[in-house]
Amino acid sequence: MNIGKRIKQRRIDLGLSVDDIAQKIGKNRATVYRYESSEIEDLPTSVLEPLAKALQTTPAYLMGWGNNDIFSINNIIPLPETKKVPLLGTIACGEPILAEENIEDFIKMDKNIDAEFALRCKGDSMVEARINNGDIVYIHQQPDVENGEIAAVLIGNDATLKRVYKYPDKGMLVLKPANPEYEDFIFIGEELNDIRILGKAVAFLSKV
Repeated sequence: MNIGKRIKQRRIDLGLSVDDIAQKIGKNRATVYRYESSEIEDLPTSVLEPLAKALQTTPAYLMGWGNNDIFSINNIIPLPETKKVPLLGTIACGEPILAEENIEDFIKMDKNIDAEFALRCKGDSMVEARINNGDIVYIHQQPDVENGEIAAVLIGNDATLKRVYKYPDKGMLVLKPANPEYEDFIFIGEELNDIRILGKAVAFLSKV
């Protein structure tokens, strides 16, 4: 199988259109068709690397270097590139979020997820958001979120994961579980001084 056939087959296996690939690599669709027809076989690194990334494979596979036949099996998709982020345990008041004292471990996540740290979910208060006990939730660090978004919120020394609803005209903040068996957490007036939004939940990892 030549490079053009490999490019086309990977694109089809991933369910991507020619336009999808063109957009991902910053080329027009005619150029992608030329790659697939093997009209251009000697691809420069500046093209080969982003093309391989768009097709979730390696330059070596596309060029036919070595034994990479595993990617021709339709039900096997290569794992994404990962990065390590800190998994936080108990968060001490007054300490920076990512202070060494707060870090329980480091875990891997897809490098395309925009998150700076992770929390391990405890309990079943967010089950209707498909977040279960023991799940890892990835958090993008930010001091505020929009109403209804799921956020990691610090209450005293404890971090909790809830939907946030703000009522500035009433001086009130509501943290709402995603489980009807649990009551809302309501904070008013000076109680708000003990509350700090750590960041927005952007992804989670569940056990199978």
